[in-house]
Amino acid sequence: MIWLPMLAAGPALAATTNGPRGVLCVGLLAAVLGATLGARDGVPGGELAAVLSALVAVTLASGLASALRSRRERVLAAVRSVAETAQHALLKPVPATVGPFQVAVRYSAAAAEARIGGDLYALIPTPYGVRLIVGDVRGKGLPAVGTAALVLGVFREAAYDEPDLLAVVDRIERSLARNLGSDDFVTAVVAGYPQPGQLEVVNCGHAPPLLVQADGSVAAVEPTHPAPPLGLRTLTDHTPGLQVLPFADGDQLLLYTDGVTEARDGGREFYPLHEGLARHVSDDPAHTLSALHDELLAHVGGRLHDDAALLLIRKPDVVEAACEGRSAGKGDRDLAAEAV
Repeated sequence: MIWLPMLAAGPALAATTNGPRGVLCVGLLAAVLGATLGARDGVPGGELAAVLSALVAVTLASGLASALRSRRERVLAAVRSVAETAQHALLKPVPATVGPFQVAVRYSAAAAEARIGGDLYALIPTPYGVRLIVGDVRGKGLPAVGTAALVLGVFREAAYDEPDLLAVVDRIERSLARNLGSDDFVTAVVAGYPQPGQLEVVNCGHAPPLLVQADGSVAAVEPTHPAPPLGLRTLTDHTPGLQVLPFADGDQLLLYTDGVTEARDGGREFYPLHEGLARHVSDDPAHTLSALHDELLAHVGGRLHDDAALLLIRKPDVVEAACEGRSAGKGDRDLAAEAV
């Protein structure tokens, strides 16, 4: 009689992983087992009936809880599917090669179930060379996602239309000035590769990119003309300035958001991105970012508390580009032979 009430734990635990039918089966098994043990040990009929009645009540309640859980899981799966679709529409997948660059991207939203957040990135080939943007919207949630979509939409249009990179930034600024509130803004780095060996950078209140030279040395690209974040230009006299950098074969540029550099460990120490990049830099941008991302998650204990985006571009040298071209050509010939 002391242990018979413990049988109610069966259907209660079953509700966490099983559907209503599974819960009812476990409850029926528990009731049969309870009646058998009670009859064998001579438990008085009134007490045994009370225990079995409680067991039936727990089983029914657990079945209802299981049905509600299953319904919530279906709703969550549908929401995640919509979020994934929105992410692909907003943050379009970046191929491994764009123009003359090898490219890799890693993005992590702080809200793991949402999949998307206020960080943004884009990298597109244009008539004026490859252009890219990495930014961070103030705030979180749907308003931040909406602002990110606005910035990316304007950037993708202006990058094709405007020959001057500063004009691209001005287009984004004018659009945000019409659509954002007085306290909203977007920090961003906009870069372009108009001609071989030359990289243009415009920094609007964002964390400085990290330039990795062919010899492996890492240096921050501090803005020579500091400018306010996008959406706040009317509050200051400072305007963005165009910074031109040499970008030779073998050089790499890492753009990121503050969710990376402001990630803290248990001792409240920030993640040392500069040192981490120097440790993990390689000739494969995807491998470099994978190692950085894994180290970042280990630093914070497994889960980020802010959105984080990393975008790394690398200019391969002539020999590497030729090898990649031959490999791509060989692959095309193999596919053609298989088709024949």
